[in-house]
Amino acid sequence: MKALLILCATACFLAIYKLPIEYYTFLRTLVSIGALIIIYNGIIARQYYLSVIFTAVLMLFNPVFPVFLYRKSLWIPIDTITGILFFLIAFADKIKVIEKQEEITEEPAHPHYTLMTHAKDIIINPKKPKED
Repeated sequence: MKALLILCATACFLAIYKLPIEYYTFLRTLVSIGALIIIYNGIIARQYYLSVIFTAVLMLFNPVFPVFLYRKSLWIPIDTITGILFFLIAFADKIKVIEKQEEITEEPAHPHYTLMTHAKDIIINPKKPKED
């Protein structure tokens, strides 16, 4: 999935240049597929803000019912912002992993007090043992 997102971002940045109309049809299809994948993953992960943002991207780049803005000057910022969004999503997992590693390496606030961890679960017996 990461490779597809990077491909979508790169294709959006290439769309800034003057290219044949076939490329823009390919771009619409590619970005729509990438947006659908992000929408699906956003709903599964309950990150609804991603789904809302990429629903707007999907509506703009829809190849079935295309949106024609007719001016290249209007599409350049849209392509740039969409490319940045795809790059952010592609590398967002890497950022979360780095944050978790930083949390693990932090030292405790009170170095004299350490938490006692058990290798096995402790079984608590609610009945009192019989005394003979």
